[in-house]
Amino acid sequence: MAPSVDRTPVYLQVVNHLREQILKGEIKDGDKIPSVRQLADTWSISQATALKAVAALRADGLVESVVGHGTVVRSKTTLHRSSHDRLSKMLSTGRIYTPGEYAVISVADVVAAPERVADTYGIEAGAPVIKRVRVTHNEEGPVSASTSWFSADLAETVPQLLSTDRIKGGTAGAILQATGRTAKSADDRMSVSTATAEQAEALGLTEGEPIFVGQNTWRDADGDVIEYGEYFFGKGRWMHYQYELNG
Repeated sequence: MAPSVDRTPVYLQVVNHLREQILKGEIKDGDKIPSVRQLADTWSISQATALKAVAALRADGLVESVVGHGTVVRSKTTLHRSSHDRLSKMLSTGRIYTPGEYAVISVADVVAAPERVADTYGIEAGAPVIKRVRVTHNEEGPVSASTSWFSADLAETVPQLLSTDRIKGGTAGAILQATGRTAKSADDRMSVSTATAEQAEALGLTEGEPIFVGQNTWRDADGDVIEYGEYFFGKGRWMHYQYELNG
């Protein structure tokens, strides 16, 4: 079988490479990305093509040009790392947060499953599940808030899920280490809403302010749910998704 050929335009290959480094935190907020000349030399492309790549990153809101300093990553106030970004980072690096980020866990307990959670896990409403509530921060302040729900069976095999201490490698890493189960597929659902009083307090927003809300379900190789999550964040932040279309 002949090897596949990457027909992605070269400037987009550069954009995708740099975007991935930014999303993973390998190029941190405040760091300079390579100059147009350096990109042209490294990728063996013209400076015009390199300039087009940098312009695309600016359009994404991931970098900005600073006179006399170059092009600098500016993601603290513009970027929301999706559940896909965090899972990919955990699987590739063993870490779920980028430098400068941390989570504050306010709830880690066994509770009665709400109907939507019970439906996801295929259990009766009110059956026990593990609930973890967290707010993710960076140096600028709160970034997003999320709630994760797990099968109550994990209370014994992954006791870290019942601690409000941060888990190195995240919940997915702890489950992988303890059970060998890891996410092989994911489903994300997204919408918009307005902040409740509780949501506004969590992120320092104003009640009634527009927010982005999402749900994600991670499943293992057998199709069983590993984690069901719900999250929200305020206006001004962007999530980035890249995918191929075959037609």
